[in-house]
Amino acid sequence: MLKFLSFGSGSSGNCYLLYTGTDCLMIDCGVGIRSLKKHFHNYGLQMKMVHNVLITHDHADHVKSVGSISGDLQLPVYTTEDIHRGISQNWCVRRKIDKALAMCLAKGEEIKIGEFAVTPFGVPHDSTDCVGYSIVQGGMRFTLVTDCGHITEEIAHYISISNYLVIEANHEPEKLEAGPYPRHLKVRISGPNGHLSNEACAEALVENASPGLHHVWLCHLSDENNHPELAKKTVEAVLRDRGVIAGKDFLLDVLKRKIPSEVYELHG
Repeated sequence: MLKFLSFGSGSSGNCYLLYTGTDCLMIDCGVGIRSLKKHFHNYGLQMKMVHNVLITHDHADHVKSVGSISGDLQLPVYTTEDIHRGISQNWCVRRKIDKALAMCLAKGEEIKIGEFAVTPFGVPHDSTDCVGYSIVQGGMRFTLVTDCGHITEEIAHYISISNYLVIEANHEPEKLEAGPYPRHLKVRISGPNGHLSNEACAEALVENASPGLHHVWLCHLSDENNHPELAKKTVEAVLRDRGVIAGKDFLLDVLKRKIPSEVYELHG
């Protein structure tokens, strides 16, 4: 059975597990080592169950622990060549990834990684490079889109063929505008290479979700410019106005910034 678990989703640190009884992918590794070990223990899991790591981009909240995890467990780390270069130059990543464990991916090309068929695709964000992942296992397609400035045709395509989707709902524009951030940061966040707002996330679902979509998780919520209840209510309202009912057409949940999620079982 395929399972999904979030250990953290937001600027404080991102890390997700997608796993079966015999294989496990870690997606992003921006949560501290001590916290990760604690989370694994609390869920009755072992870190040695992780066989491979996928990285979306080189910002610290997604990669700060990747060198340590990879080195300690001798885990291959998969991402694009540009992202690997960005990680190697990121001073927040104190322990770098061993060259022998740095595996390069090409956008749009499916690759078999253990039990998973993984396709990386481009995501617009102001990092060295950024990708989302569409992952097939057991006939189910799981897609993750985070740190995304706007929805491209390629991203829309992967949303449209997904059974399970993790997608960014970073901020509420009114809270961002009225908040304490300096102007240049507000412009960056709301720009085409920044982060998706709650409404933009909802529009992406309205326009691209198929009847085969079973469950959506909202991820990477801003602590200052959003709130879990606000994000969910905003997305639900936009969906409802367009004739899509969350909880009926597909399940909708919010991933917390620092609190691990429940273990979700993904069924075909």
